[in-house]
Amino acid sequence: MKITILCVGKLKEKFYKDAVAEYAKRLLAYCTFQVIEVADESIIEGQEEMAVEKEGRRLLAKLPERAYVVALCIDGKARDSVELAHWMGSRMNQGDSHLVFVIGGSCGLSPAVLARAQERISFSRLTFPHGLMRVILAEQIYRSFRILKGEPYHK
Repeated sequence: MKITILCVGKLKEKFYKDAVAEYAKRLLAYCTFQVIEVADESIIEGQEEMAVEKEGRRLLAKLPERAYVVALCIDGKARDSVELAHWMGSRMNQGDSHLVFVIGGSCGLSPAVLARAQERISFSRLTFPHGLMRVILAEQIYRSFRILKGEPYHK
């Protein structure tokens, strides 16, 4: 199984970089894991849609043709950790060998990226900083593998 987090912008804060790197290291025991970053756009008031479209084109250019694409967005399907694990297990059992989770920029994902995604998921109705969302997502992917393997993990 290959898991990719495809996201807009670079992590600037060392503590976010360190946290994602720690989960990436832990995930080596379960899958091939990578984070791909595309450049973010400067947001000019009144031109947010144009920025989202540019970021969307960059994201689409990095999406592998055969990947199962999951967009993270507030209006997506919410799951708890066990449900997420079982969902990931079912994706693997159905032959999806590459899951790509897409995190948009500060103004969200373009309609074209949302149309490309086979599924939308939500981690909360709250808005999180993008760096923190990467950490949360990486941790939940790691937790999912632990759940699927029946290995202990704190609740």
